[in-house]
Amino acid sequence: MQDTYLTTTMYHFVSLPRFETLREPLLQFCVSQDIKGTLLLADEGINGTVAGSEKAIHAFLNFLKNDPLFEGNFKNLAHKESWSDKHPFYRMKVKLKKEIVTLGVPGVSPPKIVGQYVKPQDWNAIISDPEVILIDTRNDYEYAIGSFKNAINPKTSTFREFPEYVKTHFDPKKHKKIAMFCTGGIRCEKASSYMMSEGFDEVYHLEGGILKYLEEVSPDESLWQGECFVFDQRVAIKHGLEVGDYDQCYACRYPLSKDDIKSEKYTPGISCPHCYDQQTPEKLRALTERQKQVILAKERGIEHIGSKPQFITKQKKNRIEKSS
Repeated sequence: MQDTYLTTTMYHFVSLPRFETLREPLLQFCVSQDIKGTLLLADEGINGTVAGSEKAIHAFLNFLKNDPLFEGNFKNLAHKESWSDKHPFYRMKVKLKKEIVTLGVPGVSPPKIVGQYVKPQDWNAIISDPEVILIDTRNDYEYAIGSFKNAINPKTSTFREFPEYVKTHFDPKKHKKIAMFCTGGIRCEKASSYMMSEGFDEVYHLEGGILKYLEEVSPDESLWQGECFVFDQRVAIKHGLEVGDYDQCYACRYPLSKDDIKSEKYTPGISCPHCYDQQTPEKLRALTERQKQVILAKERGIEHIGSKPQFITKQKKNRIEKSS
């Protein structure tokens, strides 16, 4: 595979009282290396996804972990990798935020208090305990295409709704063992911090999230059912982090099954069964015009800016290179 780009996703909860001063050095470094994507900085840490050449991404990770500017705060930064045949992002942004993942509850801080981290290899034993309440901390549309066996769906549309869900449905005096998970680990880590601060004593969360579990646990042993929604152009992934079978509606961003795509309510780039008849006239006109441009670009044999890169896992890339 030629001209591949390495995408890395990372987050790290750590106290960064002077996080504003890190924005410009980070942005300048990434631009100098032709790295693109988005990084979020807050006084609770860093979160983001960026892509570039393999050399550039490794230089970026080394910069974060070892440059004196960061005072060793990112020394233990963990990250995930995937490959694509073209750059999956169009620009580089470093944003200053109140939170790197928005829960909306002041004072919640994983560096101060957090639940027990559970390795993927130990996760099955935890969630198979009949006394454990298993909560999917992701949103409703993510749960819809896949989750762990017997996981509870909070039916939230944003992470901000999670605290109210907990207050309404759970009591630390009655619900003694809680286990939580999310896509990459960041939401369930912060959710565990919130629940600990609310008086829940025994709280577990999946370290590295679903992505790490699907990467390291074999399908034969897995308790995962379905596919995992991801917030990039892969849409969903399976075991081994292979790209899944779902597409995505450009209008509402909802994951689409093969049956959704066959629906008479599906029009590529314009609507799907989940948002049909919900578009304003202005948005409908904009979506229709964009789709015309996509079709024209395809007819002319040129690549539209919104076209989808092809992703492969690191393992698959290594197999391709060995066979070539």
